[in-house]
Amino acid sequence: MTRPKDPSGGPAAEGTDEAPPRPPRARRPTIGDVAALAQVSKATVSFVVNDRPGVSPQARRRVRAAMDDLGWQPNAGARALSTKRWQTLGLVIRRPPELLSTDPFFPQFVAGIETGLAPLGYALVLQVVPDVGSEQRAYERLAGDGRVDGVFLTDLRVGDPRPALVTALDIPALIVGPPQEGTAIPSIGVDDGSGIRQAVRHLRSLGHRRIGHVCGAEGYVHTESRRIAWSEALAEAGLPELPPAKADFTGASGAQATHRLLDQDERPTAIVYANDLMAIAGIAAATSRGLRVPEDLSVVGFDDIPLADCISPPLTTARQDVLAWGHAAARTLVALTGGKDFQPVPLPPVQFIVRASTAPPPA
Repeated sequence: MTRPKDPSGGPAAEGTDEAPPRPPRARRPTIGDVAALAQVSKATVSFVVNDRPGVSPQARRRVRAAMDDLGWQPNAGARALSTKRWQTLGLVIRRPPELLSTDPFFPQFVAGIETGLAPLGYALVLQVVPDVGSEQRAYERLAGDGRVDGVFLTDLRVGDPRPALVTALDIPALIVGPPQEGTAIPSIGVDDGSGIRQAVRHLRSLGHRRIGHVCGAEGYVHTESRRIAWSEALAEAGLPELPPAKADFTGASGAQATHRLLDQDERPTAIVYANDLMAIAGIAAATSRGLRVPEDLSVVGFDDIPLADCISPPLTTARQDVLAWGHAAARTLVALTGGKDFQPVPLPPVQFIVRASTAPPPA
């Protein structure tokens, strides 16, 4: 049986198995649509998108409003080709997995970076590498691909080769930490040694004279700065310097270092640790030996991690606003990659937080 035909000559849709025609797809807005709505030229829209000068504030506002109204976003690849910027920053972390997984610093720092980058439309490329060779290759790949506008340099080591490496690779960079001699790379950070000095002064005011120190991983600039701050604060207070106990920022190493200090004939009545994780492990180590904290041993940490005030006793520590570090570092590096001059950023200073893990020494 022949199907009836509609007036257009095709088979009738009603009563057939044929699907109805699909509606035409909505056309995606273009840069021309944005320009028309904002009553400017396409070149002006491009200038606004790429944050170039030469556009009045009123026109810039109209373009931004038109982009929002139309839901238009510039093509990232085309924008990168025209501006030579990919709106991507790199962070290469070289740490053993067991250390990185227990260190609360980097999750907070990365979160701070993201709060600074997201409103600007930037992204972070993060790579975790195990050794020096893979670290160097990571920077070489980032430079060779040309897909990052700049890199953060964190966890600076004594004699660190990375400032010279990224300079040779011609990658804009920002050091997160104290300034480094012999390099023109700008830096952003605070004097974390001040937290250690405050800790020693606090313990001295309580009457302690034998104040030990558990160091962080050997070779890091911040490990050395905290050890030196402890040594100088002891000298300033006229107190003897006990041999510091080496560790590597992990809880296990902190516990082992604590036992070594407590095995000394003249054991300390207080210990200042290079981070909270080792301090918390130190409390457990001291308790396992029958010592009471703080009655027999006062303990001070560093970082003020989220668990610091939840343990028993709550931990006296030095607080760093790591989120603020990350946010400020992100904004600073974006500005540098855009050709702007480096502007020092004021950061919240280290705060010393007194809790229940410190008390006068036993009589």
